[in-house]
Amino acid sequence: MPRHAMILAGICAAMVLSACDRNAEPSLLNIKSQQVGPDEFSILPNKPLTLPDDYSALPAPTRGGSNRVDPTPLADATVALGGNPAGGIRDGGLVNYASRYGVTPNIRTALAEEDLEYRRDNDGRILERLFNVNVYFEAYAEQSLDQYRELERMRRLGVRTVSAPPESTED
Repeated sequence: MPRHAMILAGICAAMVLSACDRNAEPSLLNIKSQQVGPDEFSILPNKPLTLPDDYSALPAPTRGGSNRVDPTPLADATVALGGNPAGGIRDGGLVNYASRYGVTPNIRTALAEEDLEYRRDNDGRILERLFNVNVYFEAYAEQSLDQYRELERMRRLGVRTVSAPPESTED
């Protein structure tokens, strides 16, 4: 068998085998860590250790229960924004106003199904999939907002807008 034919057969075999390893869901945005190391989001700082005033007032320990120094991000964010974590939810009026025209109860699953179908239809060309090329921005380009055109439209209408960085000329 000539050398060129063997190389061509090897390339064809590699392409056929690489097609067998496709996931069921298309991957448009290929963000994967190339290094082995800790997950930055799994390492959270705990609150400082403090001694209680009265040891008898401490709750009995429970398996899998929370600890006094465990992070409480929702309550901490509420306090940082000037709220009261024990105050409860006070945005009922906002929710009622936002849902005045009705609410689709299964909107998340419906959007997830539609997006999965869209991603399958716009999964990139064969060489883009073979070489793991990022096709996310190309697939969603027709759905993205032209921010500079919208900024100019709002300014023409007399809406006060913030300044924006100059439009990039690279394409």
